[in-house]
Amino acid sequence: MTNRKKKVQISVYLDPAVMKMLQDYAARREQSQSMIAEAAIASFLSPDADERREAAIAKRLDQVDRRLARQERDTGIAVETLAVFVRFWLATTPALPEPAAHAARAKAAERYEAFISALGRRLAKGPKLRQEISEDIDSVGDKRMPSPAGT
Repeated sequence: MTNRKKKVQISVYLDPAVMKMLQDYAARREQSQSMIAEAAIASFLSPDADERREAAIAKRLDQVDRRLARQERDTGIAVETLAVFVRFWLATTPALPEPAAHAARAKAAERYEAFISALGRRLAKGPKLRQEISEDIDSVGDKRMPSPAGT
C-alpha cells in the first residue's frame, strides 16, 4: 500500500458571492468544493503563478500596443486624406465673383447634405477606407499629387 499523508483541515471564511461561485463551479465539474479550493490555493501559491500572471499581462499589453498602432495608422490615414483633399480642392477651385457666390453657397449646402448622407451610409455598412488602403505601399509606386504652390 502507498503511504498517503493525511490532509489537514482548515476553516475559511468566504464571501457569500465567492461561496456561490465555488458551489456552482464544483457542481458543474462534479468535483468536491474542497478539491477545487485546494487546487486554487496551490495555483495561487505556486511560483509559476507569478510567471503566468506576468505572461498574461504582457500578452494584454501587446494587444493594447497593436490596437494603439492601428489607431495611430488610422488617424494618419484620416489626416493624409484630408490634407490631399484640401490641397486638391485649393488647386482646382477658382474664386467665384460675388453675384455667383450666393448661388454657389446654396448649392454647396445641398451638396454638403448629400455628402453627410453618403458618409453616414458608408460608415454604417460600407468598407472602411483603412481597409481599402494597403499597409505595404512601396515608396517607388507612391504617386503623390503635385502641390498647388510648389510646396
